[in-house]
Amino acid sequence: MPIPERTFHSLTPSDLKPSEWHPFMVGAVAPRPVAFASTIDAEGRVNLSPYSFFNAFSSNPPILVFSPANRVRDNTQKHTLQNVREVPEVVINICDFALVEQMSLASTEYGKGVNEFTKAGLTELASELVRPPRVAEAPAAFECVVEQVIELGQNNGAGNLIVCRVVRAHFRQDILLPDATGIDPFKLDAVARLGGDWYCRASGASLFEVPKPNRHIGIGIDQLPEFLRNSDVLTGNELGRLANIERTALPTPEQIQEFQTEPMVAYLLNKYRDDAPELKQQLLQLGRQFLAEGRLVDAWKTLLSN
Repeated sequence: MPIPERTFHSLTPSDLKPSEWHPFMVGAVAPRPVAFASTIDAEGRVNLSPYSFFNAFSSNPPILVFSPANRVRDNTQKHTLQNVREVPEVVINICDFALVEQMSLASTEYGKGVNEFTKAGLTELASELVRPPRVAEAPAAFECVVEQVIELGQNNGAGNLIVCRVVRAHFRQDILLPDATGIDPFKLDAVARLGGDWYCRASGASLFEVPKPNRHIGIGIDQLPEFLRNSDVLTGNELGRLANIERTALPTPEQIQEFQTEPMVAYLLNKYRDDAPELKQQLLQLGRQFLAEGRLVDAWKTLLSN
Protein backbone atom coordinates (compact mmCIF):
# COMPACT_ATOMS: atom_id res chain seq x y z
CA MET A 1 0.00 0.00 0.00
CA PRO A 2 1.69 3.26 -1.11
CA ILE A 3 2.07 5.81 1.69
CA PRO A 4 0.50 9.18 0.79
CA GLU A 5 2.53 12.31 1.41
CA ARG A 6 1.41 14.17 4.52
CA THR A 7 2.44 17.28 6.38
CA PHE A 8 2.27 17.56 10.16
CA HIS A 9 1.69 20.39 12.61
CA SER A 10 4.19 19.57 15.37
CA LEU A 11 4.03 21.03 18.88
CA THR A 12 6.07 20.95 22.08
CA PRO A 13 3.63 21.18 25.03
CA SER A 14 6.00 23.20 27.17
CA ASP A 15 6.12 25.90 24.49
CA LEU A 16 2.39 26.56 24.82
CA LYS A 17 0.08 27.89 27.49
CA PRO A 18 -2.03 25.11 29.09
CA SER A 19 -5.14 26.61 27.52
CA GLU A 20 -3.48 26.42 24.09
CA TRP A 21 -2.20 22.85 24.44
CA HIS A 22 -5.33 21.38 26.05
CA PRO A 23 -7.58 21.43 22.93
CA PHE A 24 -5.02 19.55 20.88
CA MET A 25 -4.57 16.75 23.41
CA VAL A 26 -8.24 16.15 24.22
CA GLY A 27 -9.19 16.59 20.58
CA ALA A 28 -6.81 13.89 19.38
CA VAL A 29 -6.97 11.44 22.31
CA ALA A 30 -10.55 10.50 21.60
CA PRO A 31 -13.09 9.15 22.06
CA ARG A 32 -12.75 8.89 25.83
CA PRO A 33 -15.24 7.07 28.09
CA VAL A 34 -16.89 9.15 30.78
CA ALA A 35 -16.81 8.47 34.52
CA PHE A 36 -20.00 10.00 35.91
CA ALA A 37 -18.71 10.10 39.48
CA SER A 38 -20.84 10.48 42.58
CA THR A 39 -19.11 11.30 45.88
CA ILE A 40 -19.89 12.74 49.29
CA ASP A 41 -17.97 15.05 51.60
CA ALA A 42 -17.34 14.65 55.32
CA GLU A 43 -20.70 16.29 56.07
CA GLY A 44 -22.53 13.82 53.83
CA ARG A 45 -23.27 16.30 51.04
CA VAL A 46 -23.54 14.63 47.61
CA ASN A 47 -21.68 15.67 44.47
CA LEU A 48 -22.09 14.31 40.94
CA SER A 49 -19.78 15.22 38.06
CA PRO A 50 -18.50 13.69 34.78
CA TYR A 51 -14.82 13.12 33.94
CA SER A 52 -13.46 11.97 30.59
CA PHE A 53 -9.91 11.32 31.78
CA PHE A 54 -11.07 7.82 32.68
CA ASN A 55 -10.64 4.15 31.90
CA ALA A 56 -10.36 0.59 33.25
CA PHE A 57 -6.82 -0.49 34.14
CA SER A 58 -7.14 -3.92 35.75
CA SER A 59 -9.78 -6.61 36.05
CA ASN A 60 -8.16 -8.54 38.89
CA PRO A 61 -8.04 -6.57 41.08
CA PRO A 62 -10.85 -4.59 39.42
CA ILE A 63 -9.37 -1.09 39.09
CA LEU A 64 -10.86 2.00 37.50
CA VAL A 65 -8.94 5.28 37.33
CA PHE A 66 -10.25 8.75 36.61
CA SER A 67 -8.64 12.14 36.91
CA PRO A 68 -10.27 15.39 38.05
CA ALA A 69 -7.62 17.72 36.60
CA ASN A 70 -6.94 21.11 38.12
CA ARG A 71 -8.93 23.67 36.19
CA VAL A 72 -6.91 25.03 33.28
CA ARG A 73 -8.51 28.42 33.76
CA ASP A 74 -7.53 29.18 37.37
CA ASN A 75 -5.82 26.05 38.78
CA THR A 76 -8.61 25.39 41.28
CA GLN A 77 -9.54 21.81 42.21
CA LYS A 78 -12.83 20.00 41.66
CA HIS A 79 -15.25 19.17 44.47
CA THR A 80 -14.96 15.50 43.54
CA LEU A 81 -11.27 15.51 44.40
CA GLN A 82 -11.92 17.29 47.68
CA ASN A 83 -14.65 14.79 48.54
CA VAL A 84 -12.64 11.60 47.95
CA ARG A 85 -9.91 12.97 50.19
CA GLU A 86 -12.53 13.34 52.95
CA VAL A 87 -14.52 10.18 52.18
CA PRO A 88 -12.46 7.75 50.03
CA GLU A 89 -15.40 6.17 48.22
CA VAL A 90 -17.00 6.83 44.84
CA VAL A 91 -19.60 5.42 42.49
CA ILE A 92 -18.60 5.54 38.83
CA ASN A 93 -21.77 5.59 36.80
CA ILE A 94 -21.71 4.88 33.06
CA CYS A 95 -23.53 7.29 30.79
CA ASP A 96 -25.65 6.22 27.81
CA PHE A 97 -27.10 8.40 25.07
CA ALA A 98 -30.42 8.82 26.90
CA LEU A 99 -28.53 10.38 29.80
CA VAL A 100 -25.99 12.59 28.02
CA GLU A 101 -27.71 15.98 28.31
CA GLN A 102 -28.37 15.53 32.03
CA MET A 103 -24.80 14.32 32.50
CA SER A 104 -23.51 17.42 30.72
CA LEU A 105 -25.69 19.65 32.90
CA ALA A 106 -24.17 18.07 36.00
CA SER A 107 -20.75 19.33 34.88
CA THR A 108 -21.88 22.91 35.64
CA GLU A 109 -19.63 24.49 38.26
CA TYR A 110 -22.20 24.80 41.00
CA GLY A 111 -21.08 25.92 44.44
CA LYS A 112 -19.77 23.60 47.12
CA GLY A 113 -22.58 21.58 48.67
CA VAL A 114 -25.00 21.91 45.74
CA ASN A 115 -26.40 18.49 44.83
CA GLU A 116 -26.04 17.92 41.05
CA PHE A 117 -28.51 15.03 41.23
CA THR A 118 -31.15 17.65 41.94
CA LYS A 119 -29.86 20.15 39.37
CA ALA A 120 -29.71 17.51 36.63
CA GLY A 121 -33.03 15.88 37.56
CA LEU A 122 -31.48 12.52 38.35
CA THR A 123 -32.47 9.97 40.97
CA GLU A 124 -30.26 8.96 43.89
CA LEU A 125 -30.22 5.22 44.46
CA ALA A 126 -28.62 3.94 47.65
CA SER A 127 -25.41 2.00 47.13
CA GLU A 128 -24.89 -1.31 48.89
CA LEU A 129 -21.26 -1.15 50.05
CA VAL A 130 -20.23 2.51 49.81
CA ARG A 131 -21.75 5.76 51.05
CA PRO A 132 -22.17 7.82 47.84
CA PRO A 133 -25.42 7.07 45.99
CA ARG A 134 -25.49 5.81 42.43
CA VAL A 135 -27.46 7.23 39.50
CA ALA A 136 -30.66 5.21 39.10
CA GLU A 137 -30.93 6.20 35.43
CA ALA A 138 -27.42 4.93 34.54
CA PRO A 139 -27.20 1.59 32.68
CA ALA A 140 -24.18 0.53 34.77
CA ALA A 141 -22.59 1.63 38.02
CA PHE A 142 -19.45 0.62 39.90
CA GLU A 143 -19.28 1.07 43.66
CA CYS A 144 -15.64 1.73 44.50
CA VAL A 145 -13.29 2.40 47.36
CA VAL A 146 -10.49 4.85 46.63
CA GLU A 147 -7.14 3.11 46.95
CA GLN A 148 -4.91 6.05 46.10
CA VAL A 149 -4.87 9.62 44.85
CA ILE A 150 -1.82 10.47 42.77
CA GLU A 151 -1.07 14.13 42.10
CA LEU A 152 0.61 14.60 38.73
CA GLY A 153 1.54 18.21 39.36
CA GLN A 154 0.55 21.49 40.94
CA ASN A 155 0.01 23.51 37.76
CA ASN A 156 -3.04 24.48 35.75
CA GLY A 157 -4.42 21.35 34.07
CA ALA A 158 -2.43 18.93 36.24
CA GLY A 159 -4.19 15.63 36.75
CA ASN A 160 -5.07 13.89 40.00
CA LEU A 161 -5.37 10.15 39.41
CA ILE A 162 -8.06 8.62 41.60
CA VAL A 163 -7.36 4.89 41.71
CA CYS A 164 -10.59 3.06 42.50
CA ARG A 165 -11.15 -0.58 43.40
CA VAL A 166 -14.57 -1.92 42.44
CA VAL A 167 -16.33 -3.64 45.33
CA ARG A 168 -19.80 -3.96 43.82
CA ALA A 169 -21.18 -3.45 40.31
CA HIS A 170 -24.69 -3.03 38.90
CA PHE A 171 -25.74 -3.62 35.29
CA ARG A 172 -29.24 -2.93 34.05
CA GLN A 173 -30.79 -6.20 32.94
CA ASP A 174 -31.72 -5.00 29.46
CA ILE A 175 -28.09 -4.24 28.43
CA LEU A 176 -26.85 -7.79 29.07
CA LEU A 177 -26.13 -10.36 26.40
CA PRO A 178 -28.85 -13.06 26.19
CA ASP A 179 -26.76 -15.52 28.22
CA ALA A 180 -25.84 -12.79 30.76
CA THR A 181 -22.10 -13.33 30.14
CA GLY A 182 -21.36 -9.72 29.26
CA ILE A 183 -22.63 -6.42 27.89
CA ASP A 184 -24.37 -5.95 24.54
CA PRO A 185 -22.74 -2.80 23.08
CA PHE A 186 -25.79 -2.02 20.95
CA LYS A 187 -28.05 -2.02 24.00
CA LEU A 188 -25.56 -0.14 26.18
CA ASP A 189 -25.60 2.78 23.70
CA ALA A 190 -22.63 4.39 25.45
CA VAL A 191 -21.37 7.89 24.79
CA ALA A 192 -17.79 9.11 24.77
CA ARG A 193 -16.08 12.48 24.87
CA LEU A 194 -14.09 14.19 22.16
CA GLY A 195 -12.73 17.74 22.03
CA GLY A 196 -14.72 20.94 22.52
CA ASP A 197 -18.46 20.31 22.77
CA TRP A 198 -18.26 17.06 20.81
CA TYR A 199 -19.35 13.58 21.90
CA CYS A 200 -19.81 10.34 19.98
CA ARG A 201 -22.35 7.58 20.36
CA ALA A 202 -21.14 3.96 20.39
CA SER A 203 -24.10 2.27 18.77
CA GLY A 204 -25.71 1.42 15.44
CA ALA A 205 -23.64 1.88 12.30
CA SER A 206 -20.66 3.20 14.29
CA LEU A 207 -19.98 -0.24 15.81
CA PHE A 208 -17.77 -2.77 14.05
CA GLU A 209 -15.86 -5.91 14.98
CA VAL A 210 -12.15 -6.65 14.53
CA PRO A 211 -11.12 -10.25 15.29
CA LYS A 212 -8.58 -10.35 18.12
CA PRO A 213 -5.13 -11.51 16.91
CA ASN A 214 -4.40 -13.07 20.30
CA ARG A 215 -6.69 -15.98 19.43
CA HIS A 216 -4.14 -17.19 16.88
CA ILE A 217 -0.86 -16.16 15.21
CA GLY A 218 -1.54 -14.22 12.01
CA ILE A 219 1.03 -14.39 9.22
CA GLY A 220 1.64 -10.62 9.28
CA ILE A 221 1.66 -8.07 6.48
CA ASP A 222 5.32 -8.81 5.72
CA GLN A 223 4.26 -12.30 4.60
CA LEU A 224 1.63 -11.12 2.11
CA PRO A 225 2.42 -11.54 -1.58
CA GLU A 226 4.17 -8.49 -2.98
CA PHE A 227 1.30 -7.63 -5.33
CA LEU A 228 -1.00 -7.30 -2.30
CA ARG A 229 1.46 -5.32 -0.14
CA ASN A 230 2.06 -2.84 -2.95
CA SER A 231 -1.55 -2.62 -4.09
CA ASP A 232 -2.98 0.85 -4.61
CA VAL A 233 -6.47 -0.62 -4.13
CA LEU A 234 -6.26 -2.33 -0.75
CA THR A 235 -6.22 -0.15 2.36
CA GLY A 236 -4.09 -0.64 5.45
CA ASN A 237 -7.13 -2.00 7.28
CA GLU A 238 -7.76 -4.53 4.52
CA LEU A 239 -4.12 -5.64 4.47
CA GLY A 240 -4.29 -6.00 8.25
CA ARG A 241 -7.36 -8.22 7.96
CA LEU A 242 -5.74 -10.38 5.27
CA ALA A 243 -2.62 -10.73 7.41
CA ASN A 244 -4.61 -11.79 10.47
CA ILE A 245 -4.87 -15.36 9.23
CA GLU A 246 -2.91 -18.39 10.39
CA ARG A 247 -0.68 -19.98 7.80
CA THR A 248 -2.54 -23.28 8.19
CA ALA A 249 -5.81 -21.49 7.29
CA LEU A 250 -4.54 -20.20 3.93
CA PRO A 251 -6.36 -21.84 1.01
CA THR A 252 -4.57 -24.61 -0.87
CA PRO A 253 -4.06 -24.49 -4.67
CA GLU A 254 -6.83 -27.07 -4.99
CA GLN A 255 -9.24 -24.93 -2.95
CA ILE A 256 -8.37 -21.85 -5.02
CA GLN A 257 -8.99 -23.70 -8.27
CA GLU A 258 -12.29 -25.08 -7.00
CA PHE A 259 -13.39 -21.59 -5.92
CA GLN A 260 -12.87 -20.30 -9.45
CA THR A 261 -16.20 -21.89 -10.35
CA GLU A 262 -17.89 -19.43 -7.94
CA PRO A 263 -20.14 -17.36 -10.25
CA MET A 264 -18.64 -13.93 -9.57
CA VAL A 265 -15.05 -15.17 -9.84
CA ALA A 266 -15.81 -17.27 -12.94
CA TYR A 267 -17.42 -14.24 -14.59
CA LEU A 268 -14.35 -12.09 -14.04
CA LEU A 269 -11.93 -14.81 -15.14
CA ASN A 270 -13.88 -15.26 -18.35
CA LYS A 271 -14.50 -11.58 -19.11
CA TYR A 272 -10.95 -10.35 -18.51
CA ARG A 273 -8.91 -13.45 -19.43
CA ASP A 274 -7.12 -11.49 -22.17
CA ASP A 275 -6.54 -8.38 -20.04
CA ALA A 276 -4.31 -9.35 -17.10
CA PRO A 277 -4.01 -5.86 -15.50
CA GLU A 278 -7.79 -5.35 -15.55
CA LEU A 279 -8.42 -8.87 -14.23
CA LYS A 280 -6.05 -8.16 -11.35
CA GLN A 281 -7.92 -4.95 -10.49
CA GLN A 282 -11.32 -6.62 -10.68
CA LEU A 283 -10.22 -9.50 -8.47
CA LEU A 284 -8.83 -7.01 -5.95
CA GLN A 285 -12.19 -5.23 -5.84
CA LEU A 286 -14.07 -8.51 -5.41
CA GLY A 287 -11.64 -9.52 -2.67
CA ARG A 288 -12.37 -6.24 -0.90
CA GLN A 289 -16.07 -7.01 -1.10
CA PHE A 290 -15.58 -10.42 0.50
CA LEU A 291 -13.46 -8.83 3.25
CA ALA A 292 -16.24 -6.33 3.96
CA GLU A 293 -18.66 -9.25 4.27
CA GLY A 294 -16.34 -11.01 6.73
CA ARG A 295 -15.44 -13.77 4.23
CA LEU A 296 -11.69 -13.79 4.86
CA VAL A 297 -10.84 -17.15 3.29
CA ASP A 298 -13.01 -16.43 0.24
CA ALA A 299 -11.18 -13.12 -0.14
CA TRP A 300 -7.88 -14.99 -0.14
CA LYS A 301 -9.15 -17.49 -2.71
CA THR A 302 -10.28 -14.63 -4.93
CA LEU A 303 -7.06 -12.63 -4.64
CA LEU A 304 -4.93 -15.68 -5.41
CA SER A 305 -7.01 -16.59 -8.48
CA ASN A 306 -5.04 -14.17 -10.63
